[in-house]
Order: sequence, then structure tokens, then C-alpha cells
Amino acid sequence: MHTVIVYESMYGNTREVAHAIAEGVHQADPEASVDCLPVALADTEMTRTADLLVVGGPTHMHGMSSGLSRRMAATAEAKKEGHEEAAEEALETAEGPGLRTWFHQLPKTEPGTHAAAFDTRADMRMSGAAAEGIAQRLTRHHYDVVAEPEGFIVEEGDGPLREGELDRARAWGAGLV
Repeated sequence: MHTVIVYESMYGNTREVAHAIAEGVHQADPEASVDCLPVALADTEMTRTADLLVVGGPTHMHGMSSGLSRRMAATAEAKKEGHEEAAEEALETAEGPGLRTWFHQLPKTEPGTHAAAFDTRADMRMSGAAAEGIAQRLTRHHYDVVAEPEGFIVEEGDGPLREGELDRARAWGAGLV
């Protein structure tokens, strides 16, 4: 089985969740081939070879990030003292392609190709969820979404992840196999 995990990450939280999902896939199927990569490196040829495509990103302004929301997040992070490493990752992500752009280039697939969607989000009333929009886009590209979109909780706006979320991500990844 070949699993491709594509993620967008501003502060590293979504990246950590994506890698934990990859570990879960490996735990469930040690023979699985798993590619876990940022959206900027995810070409369409790689997605064509996937038996399972898992896509995730941060929740911004109640949904998937946009170029504007990524720039706003990077600017806010750059103003925080002692957050130089996170600011660098946020700026790199803000300048690169986001999931919305990537989906425009993603070719439609044959029915029967499996997919799943996840996000990172704050645990606040009305915070929204990017995973819902990701799952909808996967469906529009003819992927069969095999699990309910999943959200992983980030403390405060930019992290860290809530305790236990990486274990939950591993379990969710294992459940996708």
C-alpha cells in the first residue's frame, strides 16, 4: 500500500500531526510505503500513485487557509519575541502554494481511490474546521473519503498541540489502513 500525506503547516503543528499519522500507518502496516511531505513538494505524479491520499492543513478564519490568512499569520508570528524559528516556517509557508492552489492542480482520479482529511484547530466555540473543506475538495476530485474529517487541537492560536493529540493522530492514521 502506498500512502501519500500532503500537509500545509504554518507553525509546525500540522507537520507534527502529519508525521504522527504516517507513524500510525506504518504501525498498522509495516510494509506500507508512506510519503509525508509539505504541499510545496507534493507533485501530481506522486498523488497518482497513492492508494490512500491524506491531506491536512491549519484552520484559518473558520476554514482552509488562503494566501491572505497565511500572510497575516506569518506577520503576526514575526512580531512575537523568541519565535524566530516558527516565524521562519510561517513565512516560508505563506510565500509558497497553499492547499487551495494545490487542489486546482490536483487531477481528478478514478473512483475507488481512497482519501482522508485532517486539520489543526483551536478548541474555541465557532473556530471552524479546514478538514471539512479539504474533504469536499477531495470528493470533487473523485476520491472516496474513507473517514470522517478529523481535527487535532492546538492550544492558543499557534500551538503547541494539546497533550495527547499526537497519540490520537497515530491512532487515526492506523485506522485509515
